[in-house]
Amino acid sequence: METLTIWLIAGLLAASLVLALWSLWRLISEVPEQDRAYLDRPPLGYRLGWPLIRLGVHYLGPLLAGRDREQTAQRLRAAGLEYTLSPEEYQMGRVLTAVVAMGLVWLAAGLLGRSPAWAVLLLAAVGGWYYPVLWLKETTERRNRRIFRDLPFYLDIVILAVESGTNFTGGLTQAVRKAPDGPLKLEFGRVLRDVRAGKPRAEALRALADRVEGEGIAAVVSSIIQAERTGSSLGPVLRAQADQLRSRRFQKAEKLAMQAPVKLLGPLVLFIFPNTFLVLAFLLLSKALLQGVIDWPPLVWAYTWPGG
Repeated sequence: METLTIWLIAGLLAASLVLALWSLWRLISEVPEQDRAYLDRPPLGYRLGWPLIRLGVHYLGPLLAGRDREQTAQRLRAAGLEYTLSPEEYQMGRVLTAVVAMGLVWLAAGLLGRSPAWAVLLLAAVGGWYYPVLWLKETTERRNRRIFRDLPFYLDIVILAVESGTNFTGGLTQAVRKAPDGPLKLEFGRVLRDVRAGKPRAEALRALADRVEGEGIAAVVSSIIQAERTGSSLGPVLRAQADQLRSRRFQKAEKLAMQAPVKLLGPLVLFIFPNTFLVLAFLLLSKALLQGVIDWPPLVWAYTWPGG
């Protein structure tokens, strides 16, 4: 009788497992395939959980509010990930990261033979939920720094082309062709595509300023549009902008150099100074023991024991 009960329970568990797997397969099979022929490759973390992300986007994506979708799209656009992730995919990545963080904490607690507290699990979920936000912010800042660093060089190429008789579009084309790869090259290439598609050059440049939140882009775009409206020569205007950007970059480097000693004070106090004091204290204590200044038998025995 007991054997029959065990086999019955095992059969029910196996049937439940098969039913769960079949239901999951049905859910996954109903997700339509995404055409990514004209999209960029997702980041590594998103690629690892891409099937689950697509599953969540298909069933839970319509629940994302329109305002949140617009704000997320703006942040992705500023990070250069507009053609890499959709707002729904980014938000589902945050959900998956929170679940994975909770699972890792639960697994670590199980390996240690302890049951994790709910507060710890909640903290892990919050950390996993906000980790993609920090990653996106860091990606945006790194992209903006690269654009701020490369912008004067691109302006120099445009200035040479404009002063040799080419218009601004031709100069920008030469800059895109000659300059090294980077986010600014992609953005200027997009401006050229918009202009060739029929969009007015001023609108294409304003769209560039809206997409890029880095330093200098808005000022350069405003100067170019103003010069075209007033009929001024673009060469001196762009040269003044390039000189100003180089000056700002030099000032920023000076500011960072002046902040370096203050930032080094923390590691010095926490790591270097204590070790230095320990070495000095050891030398002073050793000399005091050898000269008999300190006569504490346990300490003297501990110091002289290795040498007999």
